[in-house]
Amino acid sequence: MDRAHNESSGDAEAVVQAGTVHGGIHLFGHTKPPPFPPPRQLPLDATRFVNREQTLNRLDAALPADGMAAGAPSMSLAAIAGAPGVGKTALAVHWAHRVRRWFTDGDLYVDMRGYGPGPALDVGQALDTFLRALHVPAEQIPTDTEGRAALYRSVLTGKRVLVVVDNVSTVSQVRPLLPATPTCMAIITSRSRLSGLVAREGASRMTLDVLSPDEAIALLRDSIGGDRVSAEPQAAAELAHRCAYLPLALRIIGERIANAPYATLAEFVADLALVDHQLDALTVDDDELSDVRAVFSWSYQALPGDTARFFRLLGLHAGSDISVAAAAAIAGVSLPRARNLLDQLTAAHLVQNTARDRYLFHDLLRAYALERAQAEETPEQQRCARRRVYTWYLWMAEEGRKVILPYSHAIALSPADTDVPLTPLRTVAEAMAWFEQERLNLLDTIRQADELGDHDIAWQLPVVSDGFFELKSYWADWRDIHLTGLRAARSAGSRLGEAANLRCLGDAYWRMEKRELALDCYRQGVNASRDVNDHWVEGFSLRGQGLIHEELGQIEEALNLYGQAREVFRHYGITRGEGMSLLSLGNCHRARGQLDTAIAHYQEAVAILDGINDQWSVAWASYPLGLAYQQNGQHDEALKQHQLALKLFRRFDDRRCEGLTLAALGDTFDATGQHDDARRCWQQALQILDPLGDPHAGAVRRLITQSDNPEEP
Repeated sequence: MDRAHNESSGDAEAVVQAGTVHGGIHLFGHTKPPPFPPPRQLPLDATRFVNREQTLNRLDAALPADGMAAGAPSMSLAAIAGAPGVGKTALAVHWAHRVRRWFTDGDLYVDMRGYGPGPALDVGQALDTFLRALHVPAEQIPTDTEGRAALYRSVLTGKRVLVVVDNVSTVSQVRPLLPATPTCMAIITSRSRLSGLVAREGASRMTLDVLSPDEAIALLRDSIGGDRVSAEPQAAAELAHRCAYLPLALRIIGERIANAPYATLAEFVADLALVDHQLDALTVDDDELSDVRAVFSWSYQALPGDTARFFRLLGLHAGSDISVAAAAAIAGVSLPRARNLLDQLTAAHLVQNTARDRYLFHDLLRAYALERAQAEETPEQQRCARRRVYTWYLWMAEEGRKVILPYSHAIALSPADTDVPLTPLRTVAEAMAWFEQERLNLLDTIRQADELGDHDIAWQLPVVSDGFFELKSYWADWRDIHLTGLRAARSAGSRLGEAANLRCLGDAYWRMEKRELALDCYRQGVNASRDVNDHWVEGFSLRGQGLIHEELGQIEEALNLYGQAREVFRHYGITRGEGMSLLSLGNCHRARGQLDTAIAHYQEAVAILDGINDQWSVAWASYPLGLAYQQNGQHDEALKQHQLALKLFRRFDDRRCEGLTLAALGDTFDATGQHDDARRCWQQALQILDPLGDPHAGAVRRLITQSDNPEEP
């Protein structure tokens, strides 16, 4: 079978494709993994849900029947439109929970963030998230939106999946997310009418109005008790009116009243009327907060001073959801204090607790919190709050980098304030989980820091986060953070920032098969790194160029570049870089048939990497060393090296490398006449490589077929 030239620059405790890793090394489960559970992504069902029986019945009618009847639509599609705060999300999620058992293959949910202070979610990012939730291996996900959409439709074919796409602003933002199979259903929520979906896709559109007066009062009854409403029916009706009959406002006002059992509803009406009068001067046309500002302000003013300040500072956060630790950082308070303040805001329905230690703003409340921060905090206070949370993300990402990639590029970081609550990430799994959970916030933070002039953060955060985005195959995001990082470094006048982001950008373009762009970035990276004496970047940028020339069959140029990289690494004591350069030199000599020279380089690489206890990289050197021994007819040595590599790759759960090594081990067994062992290894290799879509799977399959039919040519 054809041999891969995959190489890596990760560490001995991580299963990574990162930094200067080239060749698609990824994480997967065991040879016979248990069946993946269907995705179940719906948020929690709404509490105190108000009837909406007519709309619920219309949604029931849109539910697919058997999906295969003659003339059945390609899928069922419902679009729920309505004003902000009217309860579109609550309705969609509530109905989805009622029917989710019908969708046996799972439910998908995404908030497209079409409205609010920050940017909308890119549809390509949403497709990437859905494909991963549907258990598509990361390296099989295309980098372009059209390719992702096509694969998404293919994966859903014949399945029963419910797709909920929330907060959509335009038809183009949702169209690629629609299934194309009659057994699936999509529910869209938007402030827009989305007429294009009705005209082209035949969506069943439901315009959700505000609650009726009776429904609004029913919601108040549920919140504050029927006795209080019955005792003051006119005051209750006035409260509902002042809430514009919006469920969001009614829940907030109901919680406030419920916590004041001895006050009359008339007193609350008077208070709210006074606030409304005070805000008249702020009312402008097309103000999305105009219907709810009085209710928000009334509840906000009732908060204790430190809680109110905490609330408005949360409005400065770049992302729509936030962890307890990030909230503590932005407010400059301790973790226990942040948790207590978040509990207070949750009780007042001003934030929503979506998961353990994570909280979410409704987009209207987020806009209001930002409005209050801009009105009540000085520009310097706003900047300091943002800097605290920026440095929290930066140093937490650095903690993760050191756990996952201890041999990767270390840079001097902007210092964190003493009141920024950093928590250690102890294991690779813990660090990867943190990165995954904070991925969108990292993207938003990098963007916001660049836009607001915090260019040091905007170039440093991409560098320390680099390995995660490569490892998890978020290719487009990986490229984009370094484009932003490069721009920010140039704005900051940081030649080091340019060098670091250029090297990372070269890796990203290489992985996206844009070799000329990658070469240009690597060359610029070499020049920038020499200006600031960053020899790590210099060496790996040289080696990156060599890998591309090797791929193009330009072996002489590759050898020259690998030799330059080795000299840099050796001169400046960058031990792992020297080991990886020797490994690359060995590959070139093996490609030329100079097996004795290749073996000598591989052996030296193994010794160096073993000397720093980088066992995963030892496996990467043992694998091609075994190939060279095999080509040289030294089958016993080949078996020993491949068995060592196999053991190490399995230790790190590096599935693709395990599959490649099994295939090579099978070849060696076959060459020594151990045909049963060879076939067993090839079968195990195929079980791993075939689901990954690895190109070597076809060659392994042919070997198995030939072993079954030895007489065939």
